[in-house]
Amino acid sequence: MPALGIPCQSGGAGRRAGGMEPRVFGPAGGSAGTGARGKTKGKKAGKGRGRSSKCNNPPYLPPEAEEGNIEYKFLDLRVAVLGNVDSGKSTLLGVLTQGELDNGRGRARLNLFRHLHEIQSGRTSSISFEILGFNSKGEVINYSESRTAEQICESASKMITFIDLAGHHKYLKTTIFGLTSYCPDFAMLVVSANTGIAGTTREHLGLAMALKVPFFLVVSKVDLCAAATVERTLRQLERTLKQPGCNKVPFMVRSEDDAVTAAQQFAQSPNITPIFAISSVTGESLDLLKVFLNILPPLTNSHEQEELMQQLPEFQVDEIYTVPEVGTVVGGTLYSGVCKEGEHLVVGPTDGGVFLPLKVCSIQRNRSTCRVLRAGQAATLALGDFERSLLRKGMVLVSPEMLPTVCWVFEAEIVLLFHATSCRQGVQVTVHVGNVRQTAVLEHIHGKDELRTGEKAVVRFRFIKHPEYLKPGTKLLFREGMTKGIGHVCSLQVIDTEIGDP
Repeated sequence: MPALGIPCQSGGAGRRAGGMEPRVFGPAGGSAGTGARGKTKGKKAGKGRGRSSKCNNPPYLPPEAEEGNIEYKFLDLRVAVLGNVDSGKSTLLGVLTQGELDNGRGRARLNLFRHLHEIQSGRTSSISFEILGFNSKGEVINYSESRTAEQICESASKMITFIDLAGHHKYLKTTIFGLTSYCPDFAMLVVSANTGIAGTTREHLGLAMALKVPFFLVVSKVDLCAAATVERTLRQLERTLKQPGCNKVPFMVRSEDDAVTAAQQFAQSPNITPIFAISSVTGESLDLLKVFLNILPPLTNSHEQEELMQQLPEFQVDEIYTVPEVGTVVGGTLYSGVCKEGEHLVVGPTDGGVFLPLKVCSIQRNRSTCRVLRAGQAATLALGDFERSLLRKGMVLVSPEMLPTVCWVFEAEIVLLFHATSCRQGVQVTVHVGNVRQTAVLEHIHGKDELRTGEKAVVRFRFIKHPEYLKPGTKLLFREGMTKGIGHVCSLQVIDTEIGDP
C-alpha cells in the first residue's frame, strides 16, 4: 500500500476537538488511562517531533512554545462510535488500537483495561475512550509494541479519539449525552452483518442525523456470514439511507482508491455515507478503514480556531471525580479562549445562580501534563482542594470577566420527531443542550394547543432542579419515553448572577 501522508496546514491543524482521551489524573499528578499498557511518565505534551513528506518545511519541527499559536502537531478528530449491543464495535476498537486481530481475547483485554481505569478513577461509566495515531507516512501508531498512550501521542502527527458510546437502550440517555457534550466531528455506526439493523441501530442513526453529526457505516463480522447474508445487510442499509428523511448517498468502499475518494467526498458533502464491510477476526478491509481515517480531514480551519481562541475561556464540565493526592478533578472541553496552568476562573451556576472562584492547579491532555489549553481541546483540570460536592455535570468554568447567561426559563424552536398522540403543555421531558442534561417542563407552545409528530413550533421550557448556563443558537434534543424532538435555543430569560466566596 503506498504511503498516504497528512496534508500540511500552515500555522497549525484547524479542528474543533483536541482529542477526548480517558482523562484521569493519577496519584501526584500522574495518570492512569484506559488501554495504556504501561505507566505514563508525566512528560509535557507537544515534545514529540513531527515529520512531513508533503511540505517544504524542515523535516523536524521545533517544540511548540508555551504561549505559541495553534498547536501544530496534531490533526485531532473525535469519532463517536455507535451501534447496537453485540454489533462488534468494542472488538473493532480493540483491534484498531491494540494492533492485533481478534482471537477471542481482544475484547476481554480491552474490557480489562477499562475495568482497571474505572477502579483507579473511582467511577464507572458506559462511555469509554480509545486513541489511534497516524504518522506523516500514514502508518498506524497504536498500543502495539507495548507503547503507552503518551508515546503514541509523541509519535503521531494525527490523532483519532474514539468515543465508544453505550449500545444498550437502557443507557440511551448516556449515549445522547456523549453526542451532545463531547461534540464529535464524525460518527461511526457499527452494524453486525448477521443481524443487520436491530436493537438501537436505527435510533442511533436517527440521533446522528438529528444532531447533524456526519456518519459512516461499518458492517462487522462478515467472517461469520455467507456472502449472500452480507449482501442482504448491505442492501438493507442502502435502502434505509435512501429513504425520505434520510436522503443519503451510500458509497461502498471496496478498494484503496474508494477509501481515498470516500474520505474526500465525505468531508465535502454531508449526503455521502461511506460503507465498509470488515472482519475483526480475518482483518478483511481493515486497511481500507485505516486509510479512510488517516485521510479524513477536520471540519474546522485554522481561521475559525483563531477566532475561538480570541474569546474569553469557557470550559464545560463533563466529568467530576476525586483522585488521591491530587484532589478534585474535572474533565471536559475548552470551547473558547485559552486556559493556563495556575489561572483563576469561576465555576457555576450553583442552585442559586452563583459562580464560585477556583484555581486551575494543573492540566493534562492525552494523559500528559501541559501548561496551556486552547479552544477545542479536551483535558482534565486538577482543582486542588475545591469541594467536589459543589460541582455537577453541566457547569462551566469561565473567566471572572465574562457575564455568563444563566436561566431557569428559555424558548426553543423545535420539531417533534415522534409522539404516540400529541404533545401538550405541562409535559416533562429530559432536555439535552451541550453538556446540560436536566428535566424541564414544557410550559407553553406558541400559537398552538398541541404538537403532533413532524410539526414545528416555538415553545417555552422551565428547568426543574436548578438554573443552567445556556447560549442562544445551541442545538437542543429532548425526549421522554418514545417522545423525541430536536431544535435550537432561541432566547433566554436571564437571571442575575454573582461571584460567591471561595
